[in-house]
Amino acid sequence: MERREENSKTKFLGLSRRAEQMPYSPIRKLAPLADDAKKRGVEVFHLNIGQPDIKTPKEFFDAIISYQEDVLRYGPSGGLLDLRLAVVKYYRELGIDIDLDNVWITTGGSEAIIFAMMAVCDAGDEIIVFEPFYTNYNGFAAMANVKLVPVTTNLSEEEMFIIYKLCKEHGLFLLSDEVYREFVYDGKSQVSALSLPEIEEQVILMDSISKRFSACGARVGCLVSRNKKIMDALLRFGQARLCPPTLEQIGAVAAYRHIEQYIKPIIKEYEERRNFLFERLREIPGVYGHKPEGAFYTVLRLPVSDADHFCQWLLTDFEYNKKTVMLAPANGFYSSPDKGKDEVRIAYVLNRDDLAQALEVLKKGLDAYRVK
Repeated sequence: MERREENSKTKFLGLSRRAEQMPYSPIRKLAPLADDAKKRGVEVFHLNIGQPDIKTPKEFFDAIISYQEDVLRYGPSGGLLDLRLAVVKYYRELGIDIDLDNVWITTGGSEAIIFAMMAVCDAGDEIIVFEPFYTNYNGFAAMANVKLVPVTTNLSEEEMFIIYKLCKEHGLFLLSDEVYREFVYDGKSQVSALSLPEIEEQVILMDSISKRFSACGARVGCLVSRNKKIMDALLRFGQARLCPPTLEQIGAVAAYRHIEQYIKPIIKEYEERRNFLFERLREIPGVYGHKPEGAFYTVLRLPVSDADHFCQWLLTDFEYNKKTVMLAPANGFYSSPDKGKDEVRIAYVLNRDDLAQALEVLKKGLDAYRVK
């Protein structure tokens, strides 16, 4: 079907359906309103985005500063050998037996997810996804021209076994986003899809250094699969975009070499922040949420009918002691259109002093919103 736009001078082809269907990120779409609030002198507490405030490992920056080459050349499409070896060592120390040929480095975890979708899905294919999910899955699915089929659950070890059985019986591919592997609390552990027997060649694992090393801006991720055909297809996607960023990969190698002393204090800190958050949430009437067992996010149901409007209002029409809070409307974290309308997702990535202030602002904001 021909697509045309028209103005007073000329006719031209319009946007693709893919572009028209591409959603705005609920995490970032309110950023202009937050910028406007800051211009008015209002301090904005960012609970909308999973940007850790914990320092990136010093070794990451030291390795980049030590780079001595005269020319910053293209790197291998599959990633630097040293980083691939570091990733293999990391997984083997977790008890997951993989080889160098099972790992490609990507430009962030986002590229890993897009590549995985495109490697195993044709246009119009369906991907079963568990709600609520990382909101950019919607955007990735639009880019890959696939449909998300939502299922509501929080994955336990037993539910992971059910997924395993479904994949085994029906020959389904299992795309496992394991970016938050270490971020598990209450003495629990996460089951990696790579450890599931008999479906080894049906698993594609996506990973990233963004949260593990508080290096979101580095844009370094990886894909892991034991399926040779899939790895070959993924490499061809990688060749089309040339190579991942070289300097950031060098930093990532150094970070992996020091992971043991870096990661344990961070997990303890986030668990304490989670506990602090839910202690303070008890003081806000009408707010309900599930205490998460991992990562550093939670979805909260608020005493409002339109969380999207409330989130905008906090930035445009409300301040408390020259402060306000930025939240992410949760409807974008679902594929089901009727879900999340009275919910927000928050990231507890602030220190406890800032988190306490942000929650006080939220409480005052809800009080003011109800009587406006």
